[in-house]
Amino acid sequence: MTTLESEQPTPADVLDQPLEEPNSSAPAKKPPRLVSIDALRGFDMFWIIGGDALMRAVCAWWDTPASAKLGEQFHHVDWEGFRFYDLIFPLFLFVVGVVIPFSLKKYQTGEHPRSLALRRTARRVALLLVLAFLYNGVQRFDFANLRYVGVLQRIAICYGIAAVIYLFTRARTQAIATVAILLGYWALLALVPAPETQKAGDYSKETNLVGYVDRQLLPGRILKSYYGYGDNEGLLSTIPAVATALLGVLAGEWLLSDRRAAIKALGLLGAGAIFAPLGFLWGDYFPIIKNLWTSSFVLVAGGFSLLLLGLFYLVIDVWKFRAWSFFFVVIGMNAITIYMAQNIIPFRDIMQFFLVGTLPLLSETVRPIVAAAGVLAVKWLFLLHLYRTRTFLRV
Repeated sequence: MTTLESEQPTPADVLDQPLEEPNSSAPAKKPPRLVSIDALRGFDMFWIIGGDALMRAVCAWWDTPASAKLGEQFHHVDWEGFRFYDLIFPLFLFVVGVVIPFSLKKYQTGEHPRSLALRRTARRVALLLVLAFLYNGVQRFDFANLRYVGVLQRIAICYGIAAVIYLFTRARTQAIATVAILLGYWALLALVPAPETQKAGDYSKETNLVGYVDRQLLPGRILKSYYGYGDNEGLLSTIPAVATALLGVLAGEWLLSDRRAAIKALGLLGAGAIFAPLGFLWGDYFPIIKNLWTSSFVLVAGGFSLLLLGLFYLVIDVWKFRAWSFFFVVIGMNAITIYMAQNIIPFRDIMQFFLVGTLPLLSETVRPIVAAAGVLAVKWLFLLHLYRTRTFLRV
């Protein structure tokens, strides 16, 4: 059962919990945490829990052509292209993959039986799926209007597949599997005609193959608030999302290697500097479309994820500049908790309770900034309380 426990989470709690750096010279001694991973996860969740609304409010108040351009980065691209906001979900999936080697290395090497790891992985996948369907409202018993896929469902599936691949393969095979997924998905969309147009390489919003499969096979409803002709966390598009998690696995294995820390950081930065431009180049032939999770999108998002991981690792764990990261670590240590809590706890009402007399005194352009900052503050203080009491949602 998923529980809230008042104790320090172990490295095996891979989706939300702190990581540890290997120390081959003293295997019995508990090695130091990789704070950069918790901080990067928290940085990613910051935008999900209200950082995006705060930035949009600031840009609206600033009201210049430059701020308008900046504000666009905090909205998803309507269809083809890439903005900062399109990075948020793939970055989280990437970090889920990064943690897998830290959690499962002892099972991969045979130090402990793989069967135990498989049972633990299956339990985590099942519990994430339970949370996913609760988040989507399964408790209402309105199955005809239930959304059967979503963010947490995709995390569960990608984590489970990536973990199994990791347990039974080495880095070279994992890299080959990643390339095969990306090329196979490209071939599927580029060569198989979309049924409604009988046209191969149909990447249009209305008639693409991915959306067609979702409309034919997904039970329940497809959210019209997304692109409307398929689900942006649908069936076929989950296949390349596994490659996003596998890129994280490869990055995690790189961090677990016995190379010098500075070399690890430079390797991550170098890989990111190659992957992102390569993805944009591929986008000329296989468009960068987040809703379809195209292979070019995987490379672009993966490249930026590698750059961010390399930067966070270099600054926090190599150069030891850590004080600034505490704000994000508090969020990152309970990422799934705050994602679920936003549907349960009325954080905006709590903000209104404290600022009920202040907000009417502010101008129409400043009020949204203060309100967004207030909601963020309430959420962060809630997470700080969990952090201080050592209470973490263990999945």
